[in-house]
Amino acid sequence: MMRKLNFNAGPAYLPDEVLQQASQAVLAYEDTGLSVVELPHRGKAFRNIIEESKALVKELCDLDDSYEILWLQGGGRLQFCMVPMNFLGDGETAAYMNTGHWSQDAINYARYYGKVDIVASTEANGFTTLPAWPNIAQKDYAYLHLTSNNTIYGTQWHHIPEVQVPLIADMSSDIFSCAKNYNQYDLMYAAAQKNVGIAGATLVIIKKTMLQNIKRQIPPMLNYASQVKENSILNTAPVFAIYTSLLMLRWTKAKGIAAIELENRAKANLLYSELERNHLFSARVNNTAHRSMMNVCFSAINDATELAFLQYCEQHNITGIKGHRALGGFRVSLYNAVSLQMTMQLVKVMQDFEKQYNL
Repeated sequence: MMRKLNFNAGPAYLPDEVLQQASQAVLAYEDTGLSVVELPHRGKAFRNIIEESKALVKELCDLDDSYEILWLQGGGRLQFCMVPMNFLGDGETAAYMNTGHWSQDAINYARYYGKVDIVASTEANGFTTLPAWPNIAQKDYAYLHLTSNNTIYGTQWHHIPEVQVPLIADMSSDIFSCAKNYNQYDLMYAAAQKNVGIAGATLVIIKKTMLQNIKRQIPPMLNYASQVKENSILNTAPVFAIYTSLLMLRWTKAKGIAAIELENRAKANLLYSELERNHLFSARVNNTAHRSMMNVCFSAINDATELAFLQYCEQHNITGIKGHRALGGFRVSLYNAVSLQMTMQLVKVMQDFEKQYNL
């Protein structure tokens, strides 16, 4: 059966070669005589997977040994808990940027553990823009948390100023998508099922100095320092999810961040240009400086057109473009594995639909 053109926000499209390699490893992993899903999580073969993945993350982010790499479980939501649980002490306040659904969730989770200041927000305009960068240099905050790309609303931070407090970012949907100064962050995390791999693992990159700043007594499973000490294997690790992430890291390195960014910009420019040309659709984010390269959100001129276009896409082997349930409309996710050719095919379908709709 032909693969569909999959623009899902996550779990997301994976390259054919990664799927083939992962499939082969399920049958037989190297010379172990085992499937990758049978590997002992404390055995040598899996230790090698962990160590290679850590080295590749550091290489792709241009990080030195002042950072630790973790593979955890629980997705982004567990990180919403672990960040304040570890770093927001009694009587302290954390600064949060409110730019959409996921940053709101992070804020709500943080309030279980301490005080939160929302230092910038665009909730009033429906998150159709990014807020002005706050001046928090003189504030005594435990940390500043932001969501680098907003999958539901289609905005993305393309430049992050330096700050005087620890900087923490949810990069679930745009890590490895373009050149970034990863060294300016004290902690980054990314649920794997977008640009990193498959659901079941979460990548955490943490500066070693942060491990000395843990504020409360918490169980080892929720303690970053304990997880670092045990090399992400405090319990049975999600072996297959981490292995698939390793395959994606190898794919990312082979392609190169510069080439990935160039293609990502070309894909986004192509689709946004069509939205500006095609009278049946309109982009949700009008400020071009705030538009996401990863998640292009748009709407149709009316509900009937929206339904008709969804049906038309299904007839043309396209899936995953329906907008998030909280917002409706359309969302096309252009993660790293989505090719320019796939994007061109989608645009052609949009153009053909416009011609037919006008008849």
